[in-house]
Amino acid sequence: MPNPREVASVADARAIVEARGIDYVKIGLHDVDGIMRGKYVSRDKFFSILDNGVALCDVVLGWDSNDQLYETEDVVFTGWHTGYPDAPVRVLPHTCREIPFEENTLLFLCEFEGPAANICPRNVLHRVLERAESLGLEAYAAFEYEFFLFSETPHSVREKGYRNLQPITPGFFGYSVLRNSVHADLYHSLLGLARDMDFPLEGLHTETGPGVLEAAIAVDSAANAADKAALFKTFTKVWAQRQGMMATFMSKWSNEYPGQSGHIHMSLRTRDGASAFHDPSGEYGMSALQLQFLAGQQRLMPELLAMLAQTVNAYSRLVPGLWAPTAATWGTENRTTALRVIPGSEKSQRVEFRLGSADANPYIALAAALGSGLYGIEHELQPLDPVSGNAYDQQHPPEATLPATLDLAAAALRGSGVARGLFGDEFVEHYAASREWECREFRRHVTDWELQRYFEII
Repeated sequence: MPNPREVASVADARAIVEARGIDYVKIGLHDVDGIMRGKYVSRDKFFSILDNGVALCDVVLGWDSNDQLYETEDVVFTGWHTGYPDAPVRVLPHTCREIPFEENTLLFLCEFEGPAANICPRNVLHRVLERAESLGLEAYAAFEYEFFLFSETPHSVREKGYRNLQPITPGFFGYSVLRNSVHADLYHSLLGLARDMDFPLEGLHTETGPGVLEAAIAVDSAANAADKAALFKTFTKVWAQRQGMMATFMSKWSNEYPGQSGHIHMSLRTRDGASAFHDPSGEYGMSALQLQFLAGQQRLMPELLAMLAQTVNAYSRLVPGLWAPTAATWGTENRTTALRVIPGSEKSQRVEFRLGSADANPYIALAAALGSGLYGIEHELQPLDPVSGNAYDQQHPPEATLPATLDLAAAALRGSGVARGLFGDEFVEHYAASREWECREFRRHVTDWELQRYFEII
């Protein structure tokens, strides 16, 4: 039987479906919020798609995470004014994967083509990767995600009004061998899923908080790393619900516990495979190019924050003392800074981008992290002084200040000429408008905090 991860072409995709006698294939792509959208298609339809492409309603790029249409004049790409036409989509044969819990079913990722490609998150990242290639560089990345597991169902969380939820385990048990031994079957089940679907984990452990885990996805080329991160998030949630649980990657679900991050480890290599970051003679083993890359990330962080913290909730995580950065800072092996330089060998020298939240779209987050670094290389930027010690207790230059809310971050992105140069006007306008819409939806609702603070006393 052909191996799905060896599929590399349209001919290979057709051959594996024929060899396995598959009746239905699953195809999917990721929207602006990083939600995987897709459907089953028949064998004959799939073969037609391979040859001729397919069209999907462009509403996939025109609604929010609650399937509410962006009813704002700032969204011009699609809407009632366009009639929500179909947009061309192509299947990506090399993304073929087995779905372990669906008998004789294969999954293929897709991406938009034509004008919709200007908005499509996967395409935005790949335009950044083309920029790296033009500089003679190849990017590598690895995502780390924190997520909570609850002994709940989609019905029970709604019945409870998302309050008094039961994590799978109680207490603060970071790196607990007790927990991962007692629940070994659960851990091995997730590790097996990640292996079988080719987003293998190089680490999985409990984090500090009830029922919270951290998963480190193995390093790969940046293009593959983003695909693997997106699939990991989707299918971890699928896996959890099939186990009678729920997984959430929400940035901060409770006032009582730290938020959930989506850290990205990155490095660059030259065309001959040598590290572009490692220089044994440089301070912290950093090459001049790594320093420029770091400088670009630091310089553009305030302008691109909306691409890394994309929800209203994400900004509740970015406060002092909760293992999340609060300014555009960097340091060596310093987990209080936004950028953590990790000195190492020719193989392991890298930078960890610690700003992103777990609920960010991996394609968009990586595009921002890599694109800003490449901008630093192109303009030979130099970073601000590194931070030693606790970054939360120190004053930082004004240019290191980050927007405090999503609406401020969206405005900064919309006004960034650099962002427009990196990602295109169409993407910046559409994405900024989608984040402004998110803020408007939030402002329509009264929070528990407001009721408790104002109901009686004001």
